[in-house]
Amino acid sequence: MLWGCVLAFLECLVKPAQSLVLGWLITYYNHNYKEEAITKTQAYLYALGIILLTLLNVALLHPFMVNVMLTGLKMKIACCSLLYRKSLKLSNAAFETTSVGQMLNLLSNDVLAFHKCALMMHYVWVGPIQCIIVTYLMYREFELSSIFGIFLLLLFIPLYFYLGKMASKFRFKAALKTDNRVRFMNEIIMGIQVIKVYAWEKAIQKLVAFYRKNEMKYIRISSYVRAMYLTFDILIMQMLLYITVLAYVVFNDNIDAQKFFTLTIFYSSLRLTMATFFPQGLGLIAETRVSIQRMNKFLLYSEVETNTLLSMDRKNNKAIEFSNVSASWSTSSKDTLVNIDLSVTRGSLMAIVGSVGSGKSTLLNIILKELPLTKGKITIGGHISYASQDPWLFSSSIRQNILFGETLNLARYNDIIRICALEDDFKLLPYSDKTVIGRRGASLSGGQKARINLARAIYKKADIYLLDDPLSALDAHVGKQIFYECIKEFLKDKTVILVTHQLQYLKHVDRIVLLDNGTIKAEGDFDELQKHLEEFSKSFKEYVTENKTERGALKKAKKGMGEGNDEDQEIVKEQMTDGAVSKFVYKSYILAGANYTMVAFMVILFLTTQLLISGSAYFMTYWVNMKQYSNNSIPHFNNSEDGNSTNNDFTKEYYEDLDKSYIYIYSLIIIVLIIASLSRSFLFYKICMKASENLHNSMFDSIIHATMRFFNTNSPGRILNRFANDMGAVDTILPTVTIDTTQILLTASASLILICVINYWLLLPAIGVGIIFYFLKMYCLKTSRNIKRLEGVTRSPVFEHLSASLQGLNTIRAFEAQSILRKEFDVHQDLHSSSYHLFLTTSQAFGYILDCIGVVYIAIVTFSFLIIGNETYGGNVGLAITQCLGALMSLQWGIRQTAEMENNMTSVERILEYNSIEHEVQSKNKAPKNWPQFGEIIFANVYFKYYPKDPPVLKNINFTIRPLEKIGIVGRTGSGKSSILNALFLLSDVSGSIYIDNIDITKLNLQDLRSKISIIPQEPMIFSGSFRKNLDPFDEFGDEDLWRVLEEVELKDVVNELTGGLQSNISEGGSNLSVGQRQLICLARAILRNNKILVLDEATANVDPGTDELIQKTIRKKFDKCTVLTIAHRLHTVMDSDKIMVVNDGKVVEFDRPNVLLQNRNGYFYEMVQESGKTKHGAGN
Repeated sequence: MLWGCVLAFLECLVKPAQSLVLGWLITYYNHNYKEEAITKTQAYLYALGIILLTLLNVALLHPFMVNVMLTGLKMKIACCSLLYRKSLKLSNAAFETTSVGQMLNLLSNDVLAFHKCALMMHYVWVGPIQCIIVTYLMYREFELSSIFGIFLLLLFIPLYFYLGKMASKFRFKAALKTDNRVRFMNEIIMGIQVIKVYAWEKAIQKLVAFYRKNEMKYIRISSYVRAMYLTFDILIMQMLLYITVLAYVVFNDNIDAQKFFTLTIFYSSLRLTMATFFPQGLGLIAETRVSIQRMNKFLLYSEVETNTLLSMDRKNNKAIEFSNVSASWSTSSKDTLVNIDLSVTRGSLMAIVGSVGSGKSTLLNIILKELPLTKGKITIGGHISYASQDPWLFSSSIRQNILFGETLNLARYNDIIRICALEDDFKLLPYSDKTVIGRRGASLSGGQKARINLARAIYKKADIYLLDDPLSALDAHVGKQIFYECIKEFLKDKTVILVTHQLQYLKHVDRIVLLDNGTIKAEGDFDELQKHLEEFSKSFKEYVTENKTERGALKKAKKGMGEGNDEDQEIVKEQMTDGAVSKFVYKSYILAGANYTMVAFMVILFLTTQLLISGSAYFMTYWVNMKQYSNNSIPHFNNSEDGNSTNNDFTKEYYEDLDKSYIYIYSLIIIVLIIASLSRSFLFYKICMKASENLHNSMFDSIIHATMRFFNTNSPGRILNRFANDMGAVDTILPTVTIDTTQILLTASASLILICVINYWLLLPAIGVGIIFYFLKMYCLKTSRNIKRLEGVTRSPVFEHLSASLQGLNTIRAFEAQSILRKEFDVHQDLHSSSYHLFLTTSQAFGYILDCIGVVYIAIVTFSFLIIGNETYGGNVGLAITQCLGALMSLQWGIRQTAEMENNMTSVERILEYNSIEHEVQSKNKAPKNWPQFGEIIFANVYFKYYPKDPPVLKNINFTIRPLEKIGIVGRTGSGKSSILNALFLLSDVSGSIYIDNIDITKLNLQDLRSKISIIPQEPMIFSGSFRKNLDPFDEFGDEDLWRVLEEVELKDVVNELTGGLQSNISEGGSNLSVGQRQLICLARAILRNNKILVLDEATANVDPGTDELIQKTIRKKFDKCTVLTIAHRLHTVMDSDKIMVVNDGKVVEFDRPNVLLQNRNGYFYEMVQESGKTKHGAGN
């Protein structure tokens, strides 16, 4: 409030006083006919008063702006912190109505409302006070005529407020659409590999275009409202002067320089305060209210409940006890678990098994307090640790991922590394456990991620360990080691609940719980449940003895820690360009919105508008000078000796007719100015909106066609920052700053030209000031530009941290690591805030220096006329001083706005950077219409690598797969199994030739190739939207086809139970479906495609045996006339294949029928079978 009083002092006392003093100074030049003419000494005192008042304004205004902006920044920081802390408490039900995209939008756009509002809100109460004071002073000078101008001003205020309200309304609607777009962009980035192998780029582009079109509709309307606002902001000064002068001439028949330029300064201050800042303040308050409502809505989302969880005495023999518990993922859906009565004995090992969607993970989530209970109660005795089904890793070293905030106990840490079988993996990594891993562990295989995830859970000292299917991704030897050494031995005195699909380990657990459709079907030890288990899985006997082969190839981790070369970092640092924003960026931005002809027309409109504004000021100066001349001439004739009354009457009549002509000319200027300024503003915003639209589309087009290497080396938060914050700047901030800058610089330039026309000697100091301004701008802008870029770079980690936190929310809460994550967020936030604060203060310091230089030039102009004498017209003096006051104050603001424009141009620069990223090599060669007809695959001298500087992952691969053959691909960790499939889809650098039906696919269009190969991927990716869009994004099939495939994968009943059927919404990431159900949707997609080649990339890794059986049975039935490639996850699933391909060290070492390979006792495959304990298998023909 103290700084508000400072502003009130400036606006209500200093500026009105400046107007009055200027008027008194101008009377010095009207002494020929004014009886109250002042002396030269008084004139010098008034001139000094103008300088001192201007200096006082400069001295107080900048500290005011710095402090209120700092207050706004503090509010912004507080809101960001509050929003992040809330996000850590969100319940699973809340994610049905919110998304990562919305939270990113709240943090990137909505919180800025506080920062902007803090600067303008004081004008809401200062403005009316100033208006009352200035109205009184004007009434004393102009009497009734002043009322017309004030009345017009007051009419404009509700118009401004209405426009502000409209802008706020459409901004709110645009923000909702932006939430949807950013959320969907987040899903795209997370599932980009699935999009590529499905060849869904065109469908995704259409969806993004749909989201963007809906968003741009409201942004465009909001921009046109802004265009009207800016137009009235220019016109109001001219219209106020016009209506007041017109009224004064009609009522008083006399307007002189002193009155006109006093009026000009009065209206100049009122225009800024009441016509600009007052409505802006109201609009920003309304906008802030909208942002507060959005944040309030977010803050009221449901949180995880703790009141239904009771603590149990640790001396009690029961570690966990469920009493008639029912629970649901959301209040609108039926209970997922029903009437659960279960006791877990302290120190026991309990296994939870069941089919897809039976409620296994839900049971763990209840213990973790992630699900609200609809009835019953649960009591827990002891601290909990948790290993999630989908491994959650964050961008840091492996050691930090394991410790997760815990103190390093080296002996315990080394034990954990050993029992989790990570020692050999660490030897392969360039910096052992200090190697930095990328986005979601991008540089690691599935098995490594699972073991690191498990190691984190085991390292934490707890009483109860919840392990959600940690063994699925592990090979035979490693899985057995971890089960016995880690789960059985290391945790022997702890309570362990193990969700598993590995039925071979059930003999060795204390208790087994079989879930079916949300209820406990059976409970007991192995002997008691054997019959139930056999019913649960017909192949149970095979599972009892089966172990697994680890999935995924080991992606070589890149160097980059310690003394390594920064260029070899797996996760590359975000680039920050240096120096001025290039002309290419400006040119690209302009031409993205219009062609040269339209740009030229817009430039003409800008120049015409400014010519009319300056021309109206010059015309009024000419008018008041003529009035001074006429007033001096008529008295002269009246006092002449001839006393020729006829001559006097003629002279008076001549000047009266001249006044009428001047009124008509002035009216014409104002009318043309209104038309030109409206046309200019609307055309400018139309071009900016078109540029924004095209820049977004080109960036997305570049991203969707980028190589997988780009996504593996750039975090999702970094990419989303370009689509959220940078795109937001280009959509809303940049157009306003650009038109503001252009208008101010044109006005300042025109003002300086007028000053020099009046007194050409003032050109010399103007040139001097211009040179000083230029070098100051170059010096300060270099710093400001780099600070702004630094602000952009430090902003990305804030979004990355939020995105990563939400992905691992269950793990974070299970480890009670919220305080650690909050501290990390605060560190990122502090770093960003400090750079942003530095940018604000340097910009304000730059403005202060420029203002001080401006005061010197005002002093030169003001005193130059006094030195010349009082022979000049008062109109010329008034025009020069008012233009100088306006020009210098606006020029320094314009130069700062130039810096702000260039700073925001860095957003365009960052967007254009993504236009030049490496794209997948696209061939124009289309595949034949019915290709492939047979499904023959030939690899000839194929080499494959993920990174250009790396050695090949696949080395001289040669093999032939005949039509309709079923091929199993097996091998140890890092052998190159998944790389063969990646090479088949051309996901990275391939040399050599790959033929499908005698056509070299390396020379085919990627869309044609990938659309002809069906895949069930390792990690099922489901997008938010309807079931229909997830199954058939191109709308190629009817509802009957979709229901048929859903029935074939046994999901028909699940979808039927939903209210909307096929149009029922799936949550972001498919979070309202189990992993198994997501995998079945992927199977349904493959059936719909009906291609001749099917690829299974460890598709049954995280599903129960029953679902595994369903998938295998469906594949055998629906794809019997297809070529099928299966990366072996469970050896028994590929034993009935026509051939087995064994991959080792990037080479195909064995490739033959299973029975032939088993006869070679020194072979790789025989050794793998022996390790898995499977000595008897049926072999394919």
